[in-house]
Amino acid sequence: MDAADIRRALVRMAHEILERHRSAERLVLVGIRTRGVHLAARLGAAIERIEQVSPPVGVLDVTRYRDDRPQRAAAGEIGRASCRERV
Repeated sequence: MDAADIRRALVRMAHEILERHRSAERLVLVGIRTRGVHLAARLGAAIERIEQVSPPVGVLDVTRYRDDRPQRAAAGEIGRASCRERV
């Protein structure tokens, strides 16, 4: 996929989310660290352009709960995403 294809896919995903939830008023997006955070932020930006409502975007760190890697000392946390990208 090139940049235009990715942008189109993100906008379509944003529309599908809005169709299922009817509005962005009570919508919260949570991205799983690390790549999901960027996806959630970009979807949030696309939804904001469509609805003129900025849904909160959070971060979920599941590092402690993964079973495919050795466990780290870091605890799982939910935080607010700080990145906002244009779609």
